[in-house]
Amino acid sequence: MFEIDLATIALLAIAAFAAGWLDAIGGGGGLIQLPALLLALPVDSTAVAIGTNKISSLIGTSASAISYSKKVKPPLVTVAPMMAAAFIGSVFGSILAVNIEPEVFRPVILVLLIVVWVVTWRNPVNALKTIEDHEPPVHSKMTPILWGLGIGFYDGAIGPGTGIFLLALLVNVIGLSFLRSSATAKFVNLATNFASLLVFMSFGNIYWALGLSMGLANLTGSLIGTKLAIKHGSPFVRKILLIAVAALIVRLAISLF
Repeated sequence: MFEIDLATIALLAIAAFAAGWLDAIGGGGGLIQLPALLLALPVDSTAVAIGTNKISSLIGTSASAISYSKKVKPPLVTVAPMMAAAFIGSVFGSILAVNIEPEVFRPVILVLLIVVWVVTWRNPVNALKTIEDHEPPVHSKMTPILWGLGIGFYDGAIGPGTGIFLLALLVNVIGLSFLRSSATAKFVNLATNFASLLVFMSFGNIYWALGLSMGLANLTGSLIGTKLAIKHGSPFVRKILLIAVAALIVRLAISLF
């Protein structure tokens, strides 16, 4: 495994802190962490960047899942099959990420990051918040399984934007309220992150010291961001952070081309 200097670790921890903050005030934190890792790590270490990113994501998602479980229980008929399917999908997505050549994979990641940035800037989650809590709807048994496989595959292979996609899916397709969707999304995301971490770990594509430090920074940013968002509101700070993300994506594009 290559060495990283302390200055780079500190900058990546700051990026993780900002990612946790952004997630807390509207989602899109993965848009900061992954580009920062891709820029900081050697070009041939794309898989290590994605694998290391999973540690930070897993820490942040675990804390969120615990928090949501105290407020509302996700419907078992939806969350159980979706978690199982997402776990399997994430395994296959992660295997693809580990084995695909960096020079092929990095441009694909860049395009998807731009797409996710546009979706995040438009903030579809805001509209979903108006949907009040209600009884979980009756849906086909295959619906959460099929969508879980697709979401899991994407999260295992790349990751950023998964939370937003999950919320939109759970509200608009599955038919859950925003509150139940948020709780369900955290548990599904927990399954995808854990599955992905197992795959990247088995291939030796995780920088543990870096991932753990970024995970703690992400968690801290999330806790502070949540408090400030409740007290002062989030639109202005969120836009500033997304402008910073755009700069990261442009810098990544320059490094590729």
